[in-house]
Amino acid sequence: MRYSPESLQAFVQTVESGSFSAAARALRKSQSTISAAVAGLEADLGFALFSRDARSPVLTENGQRALIQVREMLAASERLEELAIRLTGEVEPRLSMAISDFWQADYHESLLRRFAERYPHIEFECMIAEDADVIDLLQAGRAHIGVIRVQPHYPADIATTRLQVKTQLAIYLHQDHPLAQQQAVSEEALKSVRQLCLNTWVGKVQPQTGNGVWSAPSYLLLLEMAEQGFGWTILPRWLVEQFGHQVLHELPVGGWPQSIPVDVVWSRVSPPGPAGRWMIDQLLAQTN
Repeated sequence: MRYSPESLQAFVQTVESGSFSAAARALRKSQSTISAAVAGLEADLGFALFSRDARSPVLTENGQRALIQVREMLAASERLEELAIRLTGEVEPRLSMAISDFWQADYHESLLRRFAERYPHIEFECMIAEDADVIDLLQAGRAHIGVIRVQPHYPADIATTRLQVKTQLAIYLHQDHPLAQQQAVSEEALKSVRQLCLNTWVGKVQPQTGNGVWSAPSYLLLLEMAEQGFGWTILPRWLVEQFGHQVLHELPVGGWPQSIPVDVVWSRVSPPGPAGRWMIDQLLAQTN
């Protein structure tokens, strides 16, 4: 390839992030490295990709046309690398997977049983993480695969495929609370009760209410806090059914429960090996 993958990726990430500094944070590189990569790509192409007149980099007309081609080149490169991984068949010695509490335990148990039979000698690690933390683990090389609820945006170095399963979220409160006795609960009424909010190490999640919010980095911790009567929270229905102690009440709030789609994600920079690809294929084959 005449153009380095690093420069192409820096270009796409800058577009998606909106600035060189944000792209640098997403790709875990210095801002000068990203700026130099984009400048090098512009020199190779012979035209400017961004107009530097504005405070933030704005695509030129040529840059907009180039962006389409660059994304196609990165996608083709990714498919070629995936084919090479599948054909060489050199199985990686270790596989690490970060999964959300969105992911139902029965799905995971079935998958791991098949994985153990097919790859009995691979060292396997499973971590629980949510949202931005899963992306961070992939970008840091700490995890090879992630199962996560669909995010509004993904960094350019993260590959993603939609799974054919969905998880239902509902609002829960301890059954002894007065709100749990009502036939309908408004969002306004929830503001009078402490919210137990999901948070991540990487990116702070904004709560729906500001009444002395408590937070935790996993749904399982939120489940325990809600069962102890500390407030209301949003939880996967399956988690409450399987790990709850029948003390939580699902609140009848308008618009709830909600059905949430799930993605499998991995790093384009350090893609999974054959065992990881097998895992992804198995995830894609699962249905509700």
